Amino acid sequence: MVKRCVMIFPHFDNIKIIDDIRRKYDPLAEHVRPHITLVFPFESDMETDKLEEHIEAVISDIKPFSVTLSGITPSKSFGNYLFLNIRDGYNNIVLMHKRIYTGILEEFYPVWLKNAEFMPHMTVGNMSDIKEFSRAVVETSSIDEVFETTVHTISVEIIGENEDSIIELNIPLGENYIE
Repeated sequence: MVKRCVMIFPHFDNIKIIDDIRRKYDPLAEHVRPHITLVFPFESDMETDKLEEHIEAVISDIKPFSVTLSGITPSKSFGNYLFLNIRDGYNNIVLMHKRIYTGILEEFYPVWLKNAEFMPHMTVGNMSDIKEFSRAVVETSSIDEVFETTVHTISVEIIGENEDSIIELNIPLGENYIE
């Protein structure tokens, strides 16, 4: 069984700010680059080419799009998280999430999402200690930096045994897009 995840790895000119926040508050900072999750971790024996064909087919008409992130929000829905909010590009991310979770990936749709709305974001913190979390919320509340880029590619990663991210596929957007 291979553990995979489908993500967007945005490239920002000011990514160092995100990296610094994550190094301080996110235990996965040294294992995976800053990302926006489209498909949450799942385990399967699915062949790489089948997964690639599926994703290419369902996103083939989505052209590259702008994404803007700003503002860090605390979230206690599934733990003590800090989310960098998506301001622009939100609808495209939701659309890709819904489309990718069809067909051969439909069975991997998380149970916890069936009665909730998918809220795209970039996780920049995850703490188990509530005092540390409270401190992090205060420390990040004044960060008003804006992060902008254009999304050209989505990636499939294999999550290694020690949580390291191993890129299996990079799938470009807009391959069959017609204006």
